Amino acid sequence: MRGGGAAPGPAAAGSEAESPTADRLRIATFNLENLGDSAQPHATLAERVRLLRPQLLRLRADVLCLQEVDAQRGSDGEPRRLDALDALLAGTPYAAFHRLTTFSRSHGGPRDKHNVVILSRLPIVNGRQVLHDLVQPPLYKAATGDGATAAITWDRPILHATLQAEAGWTLDVVNVHLRAPRAAFIEGGKASASVWRTMSGWAEGFFLAAVKAAGQALEVRLVVDQLFDADPEARIVVCGDFNADSHEAPVRTIRGDEEDAGNAHLAFRTLVPAERSLADSRRFSVLHHGRPRMLDHLLLSRALLAWYCGMEVHNEALGDEAVTPQALVGTPASFHAPLVAEFRVAAD
Repeated sequence: MRGGGAAPGPAAAGSEAESPTADRLRIATFNLENLGDSAQPHATLAERVRLLRPQLLRLRADVLCLQEVDAQRGSDGEPRRLDALDALLAGTPYAAFHRLTTFSRSHGGPRDKHNVVILSRLPIVNGRQVLHDLVQPPLYKAATGDGATAAITWDRPILHATLQAEAGWTLDVVNVHLRAPRAAFIEGGKASASVWRTMSGWAEGFFLAAVKAAGQALEVRLVVDQLFDADPEARIVVCGDFNADSHEAPVRTIRGDEEDAGNAHLAFRTLVPAERSLADSRRFSVLHHGRPRMLDHLLLSRALLAWYCGMEVHNEALGDEAVTPQALVGTPASFHAPLVAEFRVAAD
């Protein structure tokens, strides 16, 4: 299991987090936003840990999916390590959880930036990274810039773990971080790092970003259907930062819709957004120019939905990512709210 790093054992002494019960299961997701990126201004790692750790403890999660975990360079010749994540988890139950993380195919260690990570109290019996394993990069000839033809590759892998409880049941967790709707790189399209030469160039970059998100979503859907092929009653949760609302194309692609497909018999292969059980006033994980948006999701298979009790979105202290004053650009906070869903495990 690449990047598995299993760390079984009792919860850390003195932790404030509640110990899990035999019949309760809490699954959470949280985009930490560039954890460990030394290029970020102002906020130190210590400040970030001080602010983020209470948020993790409040989740009381048995399974925790994280996004945007950067890796730090070790000694010469050694792969990068997730030192910042280790510092954040120190003294919490999560430090003793089993771990699966994305990795670089070139050097085998964690990717430099934006790793996705699965932490689990339950043993991880199988884990894999999926990046163009099921969908090959499409070739595209640019209409602007230098007009080059290049492959459109996804920004980040998908991470899939199969967890197994002592009672024998299994849970498939798919952790995703889809491309944000920001214009992608076009060779020769920019005058500087943040300035496009033409509006057409920006528009093409924005189009390519949509292609990347759609392609990632398609590959996630193929992973989900593989799981349903192996077990039609599979308990599956797809969670993470989708950078899209539930009605937008990337999320619709992943969750599926028997009405879109024109086949009612496919209803058992659809995934249900857990946030549908929340009041509209609580249904947001990001604020953008004062507009609340639900960009982070937990999508549940019908078999897992049978155990579902409810969901929390910890958005009380959420800042607006678009209008934060320049002095707070380096805030230690994340502009994503953590999400957690609770389940009551029933005997089969």
